[in-house]
Amino acid sequence: MVSLSSPNLSQKVEQTLAQSVQVTKAASIELAKLSTQAKNAALESIAVALEQSAEMILTANQEDVRVAQAEQLAAPLLSRLKLNHAKIAAMVAGVRDVIRLDDPIGVRQIDRELDRGLILQRVTCPLGVIGVIFESRPDAVTQITALAIKSGNGAILKGGSEAVRSCEAITKVIHQALSDSAVSPHVVQLLTTRSEIQAILAMEKQIDLIIPRGSNQFVRYIQDNTNIPVLGHADGICHLYVEADADLAMAIDLAVDSKTQYPAACNSIETLLVHSSIADAFLPKVVAALRAKGVEVRGCDRSLKICPDLIPASELDWSTEYSDSILSARIVDGVNDSIDHINTYGSKHTDAIVTKNAEIAEIFLQDVDAANVYHNCSTRFADGFRYGFGAEVGISTQKLQPRGPVGLEGIVTYKYRLVGNGQIVADYTSDGSGKDAKTFTHIDL
Repeated sequence: MVSLSSPNLSQKVEQTLAQSVQVTKAASIELAKLSTQAKNAALESIAVALEQSAEMILTANQEDVRVAQAEQLAAPLLSRLKLNHAKIAAMVAGVRDVIRLDDPIGVRQIDRELDRGLILQRVTCPLGVIGVIFESRPDAVTQITALAIKSGNGAILKGGSEAVRSCEAITKVIHQALSDSAVSPHVVQLLTTRSEIQAILAMEKQIDLIIPRGSNQFVRYIQDNTNIPVLGHADGICHLYVEADADLAMAIDLAVDSKTQYPAACNSIETLLVHSSIADAFLPKVVAALRAKGVEVRGCDRSLKICPDLIPASELDWSTEYSDSILSARIVDGVNDSIDHINTYGSKHTDAIVTKNAEIAEIFLQDVDAANVYHNCSTRFADGFRYGFGAEVGISTQKLQPRGPVGLEGIVTYKYRLVGNGQIVADYTSDGSGKDAKTFTHIDL
């Protein structure tokens, strides 16, 4: 957990870091002016450099993993920390997917003639500088860098101390790749000390958005200690509900995939809800399938009557994000009961229903309060890469946009441009219309 630094040390760190952040801010201003072709060329240089430097990155990561294991890092964090050739390939693919995306900058969302020669436009533009603070997950460096460059933003990155060697190696590769491109290496800056976290959280004039990626305790700390807007989610308590008419074989496959494909992920299910009318037939089968994958299953009182060897679930289990091979099971009496449970204990992240009934599915999709709601598919699809966003800077469970996996659109804003030929407010009536009302037109795009 991040601890507050002493006032004197914090002030010195903030002063030094502020100068460095200002360099990134200046570089981001120049980045925002570059063409799509120039940004894409820089991203392709990064992709090639990552491919060529895979062994160097993996060597650095192996040392991080060795130290983390010696320090008995929690299993979920260790899982997120480890890199391999497949993850490097996915990093490269993510960068190239971002290249293929449309440029989000300079898009005219509104083009409207308010009066003759008075043109209003709403045009997309970068946020400026985003600060992303994350635990483990060194592959997040490439995801965030690719999205930041494509969207014209500077990026201040702070990885966890457990991933410092890996993050430094990846950042070095990125900087070397950018040195021969039109994009300044200064648009991406990596921080490596804990004291710098507190410093950047105080930089509301230099940093436009903070995105924390990590445990719920970590995210809540960030939210509670900055005046900078924060985008993200604190918990990933996801559910899978199996309805009375569900295809049981499908339901077992979805439960196993949603829990075991990557138990440490925030879109892994933590609770399985089962309709009471199929519990006798379904619960023993799904428990056996989950146990075969090494999952510890905890159950409610009704579940224990069917599978007496389950570990009894407590009230705390329903609101716990295990991020591990642990799953709680609860028997409910229908779709409305499942929705009540999810909306009471869930984290508004990702919840799914398995059913053949389209009407029941629609009730679930409509009434569950979550950023991602699914019908007959694994919760593991809640990911920017799988949504076709190329990558993601994080997942947001807040009600205001952006919501769900956040890609380019979440780190872009807009500005209004008004161009006239001498119009003054005094020429307009109290209702806002011009003197020559016949010329008033709308050209919305």
